[in-house]
Amino acid sequence: MKFLKPFYIQPRFFYAGIGIVVLFVLSYFIPILFNMAQLFIVILALLFVVDFLIIFIGKNKIEATRLLPDKFSNGDENSIQLNIHNNYSILVYLEIIDEIPEQFQVRDFKLKETISSRKSKSIQYLLRPTKRGEYYFGNLNIYASSIINLVAKRFTFNHGAMVPTYPSFKQLKKFELLNINQNSLDYGLKKVRRLGHTMEFEQIKDYVLGDDLRTINWKATAKKNQLMVNQFQDEKSQPIYSIIDKGRIMKMPFDSLSLLDYAINASLVISSIALKKHDKAGLFSFSKKVENMVVADRRNSQMRLILEAFYNIKTDFFESDFSRLYTSIKSNINHRSLLLLYTNFETLDGLERQLPYLKAIAKSHLLVVIFFKNTELDSIINEKAQTIQHVYDKVIAEKFAFEKRLIVNELRKYGIYSILTTPENLTIDTINKYLEIKARGLL
Repeated sequence: MKFLKPFYIQPRFFYAGIGIVVLFVLSYFIPILFNMAQLFIVILALLFVVDFLIIFIGKNKIEATRLLPDKFSNGDENSIQLNIHNNYSILVYLEIIDEIPEQFQVRDFKLKETISSRKSKSIQYLLRPTKRGEYYFGNLNIYASSIINLVAKRFTFNHGAMVPTYPSFKQLKKFELLNINQNSLDYGLKKVRRLGHTMEFEQIKDYVLGDDLRTINWKATAKKNQLMVNQFQDEKSQPIYSIIDKGRIMKMPFDSLSLLDYAINASLVISSIALKKHDKAGLFSFSKKVENMVVADRRNSQMRLILEAFYNIKTDFFESDFSRLYTSIKSNINHRSLLLLYTNFETLDGLERQLPYLKAIAKSHLLVVIFFKNTELDSIINEKAQTIQHVYDKVIAEKFAFEKRLIVNELRKYGIYSILTTPENLTIDTINKYLEIKARGLL
């Protein structure tokens, strides 16, 4: 009975059988068709036997392997490669059914290919995951048939495999060209050394009119018997923290990805760029409590630590506690840092409840609040109103869109930087703001 398991009768056999039945029915009215129907039964039976022998004689007539990447990039197209070799001495027709992970919810996945005798073929298809986590593949099933196509033999390969899906690391290459010194764009190719009063000491020099009296080095002055001052330069390694709100407001979907995943993908890119620009990258998430903290550093393993932390961030559907966020920042981040806060505010009232904590954070750090435009509202606003109900919808949509702009103005009033962006432009807008802050020496 083993040989029956991979044995499948093709639809063509049933279509031929239905045709013969029709001939038998018509033969009641046209007797000559009765002999033709009998002849077709014999021909069909012979072709069936011949097709069966062609397909089923021999072992390992089809060989196949599935090549999977080490990990998937969330929100991006990921390539899956199938390598198939035909050991038959004839051209074969293949129907490939790969048991892809259940997260894709694809129940009719099927590929059709033909492979010549003793030849090999590589086939690629793309999958776009929209959630982080573990993706399990099942069997790779290949149904082989000849040109007669009355029967098919099933070949099964690759009994299961797991691929983890990480935040969009493919964006790192996409935005690599933006990782350049923004000063060279603004000031020409000449390297500009900006003087500042941060903790990175440069040299002791003679006092000249206009130097800050607070930088006088009294010990050096006493030794040389003339005024000497300490000179500092901007620190090259400044802490850059990505703070991700994982409350229920970040579960809102856009193009199959949640706002949380867009924030994670953007944070991964900005962390990589910060490290390449000799800054220290770190992150943490918060909702009811602060979690997934990676202290800002420049060690070689920092990107791996950040990637692993991003992999484990999930929304908990709670209301985010900004007071807990402020307490954690105050106790854990001692140096002035750039804080990129990914969250979302739909109304001005929602902002005002959290504004005292944001103002308190901005006193000690350079805070950038990043939140999202509601693109669904834009589509309603741009749509031409046809009825009174449409007019009401447009007015309400414009009110909510206007409140988003009011939130930006309210944050600016208290010296808090902000980015109001669409999910698809989140990464590029965040990079531009980071480069702008670096170029202006605001940190």
